[in-house]
Amino acid sequence: MKWDEKTFAKFSYLSDVRISRDGNQVAYVMTKANLKTDKYDNTVIIESLKNGERKFIENATMPRFSPDGNKMSVVRISEEKKTSELWLYDLRSMSGKKIGEYENIINVQWGPDSRRILITDFKRRGDEYLYFEDKTPVWFDMKGFLDGEKTMLQLIDSESEEVIDTIAIESFALPYFNVAVWHGDKIVYNVPKEENPYKLFDIFIYEDDKSEKIFGNVSFRAVDSNGKLLVLHGKPKKDKLSEHDYLYIWDSEEVKPLTEKFIYNNGMAKLDKTGSVYFTMAKEGRINLHKLSGNELIPIVEENAWVMEFDVSDNGKIVLLKQTDTMPSEVFLWDGELKQLTEYNGPILSKLKRRPIKHFRFKSLDLELDSWYIKPDIKEGEKAPVIVFVHGGPKGMYGYYFKYEMQLLADKGFYIVFVNPRGSNGYDEGFALRVLERTGLEDFQDIMNGIEEFFKLEPQADKERVGITGISYGGFMTNWALTQSDLFKAGISENGISYWLTSYAFSDIGLWFDKEVIGENPLENENYKKLSPLFYAENVKAPILIIHSLEDYRCPLDQSVMFYHVLKDLGKEAYIAIFKKGAHGHSIRGSPRHRAKRYKLIMEFFKRKLVEGKEGFNVEEVLKEE
Repeated sequence: MKWDEKTFAKFSYLSDVRISRDGNQVAYVMTKANLKTDKYDNTVIIESLKNGERKFIENATMPRFSPDGNKMSVVRISEEKKTSELWLYDLRSMSGKKIGEYENIINVQWGPDSRRILITDFKRRGDEYLYFEDKTPVWFDMKGFLDGEKTMLQLIDSESEEVIDTIAIESFALPYFNVAVWHGDKIVYNVPKEENPYKLFDIFIYEDDKSEKIFGNVSFRAVDSNGKLLVLHGKPKKDKLSEHDYLYIWDSEEVKPLTEKFIYNNGMAKLDKTGSVYFTMAKEGRINLHKLSGNELIPIVEENAWVMEFDVSDNGKIVLLKQTDTMPSEVFLWDGELKQLTEYNGPILSKLKRRPIKHFRFKSLDLELDSWYIKPDIKEGEKAPVIVFVHGGPKGMYGYYFKYEMQLLADKGFYIVFVNPRGSNGYDEGFALRVLERTGLEDFQDIMNGIEEFFKLEPQADKERVGITGISYGGFMTNWALTQSDLFKAGISENGISYWLTSYAFSDIGLWFDKEVIGENPLENENYKKLSPLFYAENVKAPILIIHSLEDYRCPLDQSVMFYHVLKDLGKEAYIAIFKKGAHGHSIRGSPRHRAKRYKLIMEFFKRKLVEGKEGFNVEEVLKEE
């Protein structure tokens, strides 16, 4: 079996892993990409840790065990009505009932009594003819026009199927943002501040129809509770959004720091019944999992891998999703030792040649940096073309995880090189902040120095056939690289930035993110022109394929259209592919056929420019077999 643009649809993608309070059952969502229907098929799988018995709930997501372990709630999407349905299953009989329909369920949490359910959803004005807004931003990636969106917390009685309480929050619901947690019989919820909704929050506690503010204008948010202790994620107060997030504990009297001393940025966090805290930490290309019991730091997963998600039972069992550079996520259980529970992708992977990444360190200006590469199959005495990948961010991170495009292109005969330049996640906080107001300067030199070191390690890599690609910040850096260096003979820029001033004014996060990364006073600051690839378009010599998704509000379409138009006006070889749907993360969230077309475009463009050395790029010819 060979890698191609459709191989991704053979894999099983696992997410939303959960464990019951008693540690006897796990659940997760298995997603399959269906190229025939151009949709994703989701199945909730429930597995007994006692006897391995599995139960299945089709067309469902968001599995949530009730505290007593006897029931499970799931969410189904009604495509006809465009609503979210909340369903309840008795796990003993697997009989189910629909509790109700809601506009847009974001999250579901059971109350401590195994009867009440807290759902987070949102409501908009919903006028048939217009959107209206008096707050910023007007739109948000993956959400579209906000239209006066309010976040709604609704308390549902699962027995009577009635809404028994509602909390309306006067702000929009941030993607990947934990809005509320049960804290014993109370509810703690986070309210983002409009001036910077990812950096500043008010935190309230709700009980008996009353909300009380417990923290104001802070830079952490409540993420988990065991009924007595509340875990806070972030910092008491940030000056910069790019600062690291750490964990703190609140015992209703004071906030105590937990993880600042460990230096590295923290991701997810959970509490068990005894008060031990479990958390992920990004370190030098790895996302590992640790347990903090008192002052003792216990490694759970500390290896060349990424822990994507995890959950913890009352008695300290952990279920987690782990992936490596050659293995997509599978379910693992930790109960004193780590063991693998699933192997959905094993049969497919056994038929595909996977190429492990090779690590090297190098000196760049004032820093020692991490880089990796993948070597293709290449005969002695021959040379192979090279593709440089640049991650998103700037505070993204490359490392030991499964990157489909890299395996695909390596299988087609390309060396793959990728660097964690200054500004990346996975290092100390100062490392992350070094890129601010200097984006495209030293960080670009880091990438170039990494490529230079790579050529010393791999003499079969062809310096005359080097391409570059990336999404978001990686798309910006691709645009920038083609204007700043003649090394690259082809580039594919995806959902990138070409002009920082319009990004500041047009992007959903521009009013705070761009001012941090590029500088304050955008209308006067020279950086907004100095660091924009658009103004160096005359320097571009290499052919470029620009890919953008129409529904990207993070790096909006104007960024790619401007760059394309100017390049064409200057007589450069440029092409643009605009996907009619898809948000900023279209590379992994686009529909299955969307993704297959994208992979084909990338593969064929680099093949034509770096292998065949041909002019032109006929998209009808490239996609004719589909």
